[in-house]
Amino acid sequence: MDHKPFETSTPVRRLLIAGGGTAGWMTAALLGKLLGKQLQIQLVESEEIGTVGVGEATIPALHTFHELLGLDEPEFMAATQATMKLGIQFEGWRAPGQDYIHSFGMTGKDHWSAGFQHFWLKAQREGIARPYGDYCLELRAAEESRFAHLPRHGMNYAYHLDAGRYARFLRALAERHGVQRIEGKIARVEQIEPFGAIQALALADGSRLEADFFVDCTGFRSLLLGETLGVGYEDWSHWLPCDRAVAVQTASVREAPPYTRSIAHRFGWQWRIPLQHRVGNGLVYSSKELSDADAPEVLKQHVEGELLIQPRLLRFTPGQRHRVWSHNCVAVGLSSGFIEPLESTSIHLIQRAAIRLAQLFPAGGIRAVDVEEFNRQAAKDIEHIRDFIVLHYHVTERDDSALWRHVRTMEIPATLRHRIELFRESGRVFRPADELFAENSWIQVMLGQGITPRAYHPVADLMGLSELTQFLEGIHSQVERTVASLPSHQEYVERFCAPVRARDAAVAA
Repeated sequence: MDHKPFETSTPVRRLLIAGGGTAGWMTAALLGKLLGKQLQIQLVESEEIGTVGVGEATIPALHTFHELLGLDEPEFMAATQATMKLGIQFEGWRAPGQDYIHSFGMTGKDHWSAGFQHFWLKAQREGIARPYGDYCLELRAAEESRFAHLPRHGMNYAYHLDAGRYARFLRALAERHGVQRIEGKIARVEQIEPFGAIQALALADGSRLEADFFVDCTGFRSLLLGETLGVGYEDWSHWLPCDRAVAVQTASVREAPPYTRSIAHRFGWQWRIPLQHRVGNGLVYSSKELSDADAPEVLKQHVEGELLIQPRLLRFTPGQRHRVWSHNCVAVGLSSGFIEPLESTSIHLIQRAAIRLAQLFPAGGIRAVDVEEFNRQAAKDIEHIRDFIVLHYHVTERDDSALWRHVRTMEIPATLRHRIELFRESGRVFRPADELFAENSWIQVMLGQGITPRAYHPVADLMGLSELTQFLEGIHSQVERTVASLPSHQEYVERFCAPVRARDAAVAA
């Protein structure tokens, strides 16, 4: 279908969110808090359909969303059985038996003209450098399984959380701000005219819900934006050949470490996400390397603890919708596009879309310029994340399957090729201000995957060996002293959530 600019001067007074889950209730909670007094906000979902519910690892940007909602952190963590997350351990991604951690922290101390990596690269050449991660507090704390909140936000962290519990937690918040939940299955989407704006959702029970604006949170199906409005899909399978996932929950058999595990296999990779009460597990794989019939059994062979549910299979196509706002509909979550959860970005993309919708909300009518800006920002967000994920696959020494041989030799996006070549030749990384992953994220992954820069910034040569040694050891000593002062992650989380549990128990009694 040809895309024509859609505009209307009709004020938006009624908002209808199609679908619940994490995407629906994050959007409802934010818009309810911000605009609940000016808008009628409804959310329709069906208990029978259920949600994907496997996006259980997050990144530190979620703190911003929680601050906007005014959430109490201990209450949130107790309600969602959350644990802390300091990063992701990548196991076997560079080559079998070689591991590294992509942490959320800063490594070392930068100079205004050059990042810390340049001083570390010089020290490495001189034989006086420790491993790059030894100069990062969050990474060392993850390795020692320690955590605490530090003054002045001295520890960067995210969460592992139960996605189903998180949606219910946000639903309660949204309903306090006036959002109305409607139980029902969507039977039909009504348009004002053929190929025109959406007018109403007809439910299976015969009821009909009209609105001025719609948010599509119907998952991979993309019922409103894709099926009804006919917005096409850009397929990224040539860069990201994994097209399946199988997920299962298991009982905890050990203390929860404060990091996600990402374990590479010949057919793809495996996640392991530790919560307070259980562990989330899954395989992301290429159907050309592993059959759907065999995948659940393979997953069972690579998990610990008793299975709490039966494995659930998901089929997907990595990529994005050509537009995520069309006519009077915005898609949020899986209905807008999908990147495999290697760097825990699914919830972040929901958050970005919900905040962007709040910022560009068409209260006085839909303007083409706002729609264009929304779509430009959304495309930039997911394409940046795409490049970062492709980096993990492309820069590798693995050749144990057709999957890994393909990703090693494939043509990659020009934007990613430039970043890799820049780092390989000069050790430099530059990050536009609005991109998600900062310089240190790119550095940790590129070093971890095996790229050693051929040069470093000449400012590093202003330090003599004695001064450089003192500089590096000062950083390392401070990191080690801080890590040694931290309690165990397990102990801290239990203590942090204890007052909330005690309060809830008293109320229940």
